[in-house]
Amino acid sequence: MTPRPPWYVTRTVTDEQDRAACFQLRKDVFVGEQNVPEEIEYDVHDADAVHVIAVAADGTALGTGRLLHGPAAAGHTGGDPAVGSLGRLAVSKEARGLGVGAALVRAIEDAARDNGLAAVDLHAQTHALRFYERLGYVAYGPEFTDAGIPHRAMRRTI
Repeated sequence: MTPRPPWYVTRTVTDEQDRAACFQLRKDVFVGEQNVPEEIEYDVHDADAVHVIAVAADGTALGTGRLLHGPAAAGHTGGDPAVGSLGRLAVSKEARGLGVGAALVRAIEDAARDNGLAAVDLHAQTHALRFYERLGYVAYGPEFTDAGIPHRAMRRTI
């Protein structure tokens, strides 16, 4: 087991260095490990999304995720303007199982509250359902395939 980082922080991305680190983590996890085509990993929503990052004390990027809200989230939330969409949650291999993913989800929920949202939806890979259930998310609707990977929609009121 990889030792727990001595300290890490989650924060909203505000500069290009953090943004580049987020995109590299996503490339490593989704494109590299899960074979998601790179051309669908990045989209027009990245420009306006709220991105969060987890960074170790030594500056190493450990994980990332994003929040879509407003019109950008409508396609993921059934059009409800009070619901945001959590997505692109990626944690480096070295940081998995250490609480980084849960901390990122909570940071995204905080950003959703700051944007006046009442709930957060997400499309969970089916292998991650239990992770999100432990954080209070409830699955709804049928299983579907996205980027060749089975998913379920989930929601949590915040």
